[in-house]
Amino acid sequence: MSARFVIHLPVVAADLLAAQRLARVVGRWIAVLPMMDPGEMTVSDEDMQFVRHRVFCDVRLAGGRRCVLRDGHDGECARRLRR
Repeated sequence: MSARFVIHLPVVAADLLAAQRLARVVGRWIAVLPMMDPGEMTVSDEDMQFVRHRVFCDVRLAGGRRCVLRDGHDGECARRLRR
């Protein structure tokens, strides 16, 4: 059995894009916590929770940190948001 446990935090949003946007805001806000792994954050339809949509790019960068940009972003990965 794994020594890792996952917290499932139900939050309601109007549609997939709104859910992904909210998840990115929450993920960036709590990324200061060492146990947070935003690269694994996903959202799903309430009635189809087995179909998950990634929120953040899951590419690991030098030093073990993950890219903080949205999934499917254009260009190179980044450790910080682009302006």
